[in-house]
Amino acid sequence: MILVAAVLAVISGLGFGLPGLYAIWNMIQGRGIAYVMGYPTYGGGTFEHFGIKTTIPLLVAFVLVCATECVAGWMLWNGDKGGAVLALALLPIELTFWIGFSLPFGPLLAVARTVLILIAWTSLN
Repeated sequence: MILVAAVLAVISGLGFGLPGLYAIWNMIQGRGIAYVMGYPTYGGGTFEHFGIKTTIPLLVAFVLVCATECVAGWMLWNGDKGGAVLALALLPIELTFWIGFSLPFGPLLAVARTVLILIAWTSLN
């Protein structure tokens, strides 16, 4: 179960982080919010509803959170309890970004990952 949790963490980290890098690159080029498969990469969500514009620093912060999630996934893959603690500690930060950017799949992956971590907690080193 912990290996599945690890894979979910890496999928989430890469799945949101790589488009985040593309969004940063697009904004650096002065082209504004990038679109992937017809969807805006981190623009037009709840953040903007409350007046928080998508900026390069905001996107960099999100990509760093995604990279940290990949690290947590790698640690989980190795059965490290620190990876589980890191994955759980990231949840409120990730949730803020998922809600802020209106990303519906983030919480779904997180719920599955968290349940698996909690079930397998005693098997971690």
